[in-house]
This record gives sequence, C-alpha cells and structure tokens, in this order.
Amino acid sequence: MKIKKKKILEYTAIFQEEKEGGFSVWVPDLPGCASQGETLEEAIKNIKEAIELYLEESDIKIIEADLDYKRQFALPIKISYA
Repeated sequence: MKIKKKKILEYTAIFQEEKEGGFSVWVPDLPGCASQGETLEEAIKNIKEAIELYLEESDIKIIEADLDYKRQFALPIKISYA
C-alpha cells in the first residue's frame, strides 16, 4: 500500500474584532483572501476554507518556506502623540 504524503502549509491570518460584533480575518500572504465569522471559532473555520479555495483556484506558485520561524502573532499597538 502506497502512503500519500501531505504538505502542510502555514499562513499568518490577521483577526480583527468588529464593533458590530464578530471578526474579520485576512491572510496578508494571499492577496484578496479574507473571511469573517460571528465567533472566533467560526472565523477560524471560515478562513481555513477560504485559504483552501484560494489555493485551489489560484495560479500562483506556492512557495515553501522554513516553517520554524513562523511563530508569529499580531497585536494592536496604540500610541498617543501631540
């Protein structure tokens, strides 16, 4: 029996909590790849699906990167200035 190997791709997704409720989410490495959800869990599920669809439909070349450095996160930084 032949075992199929799967490639694991990792992308950074940016989540933004909306004033009206819910979350917007987008993937900077995949232009136009965005989604939303009423809860964080729903937004995560939806962006995973959006990434899969983006990669299926995209003609772009997928670049494999060294994933060891991909432990990233985004934080909003507020600065007061006069």
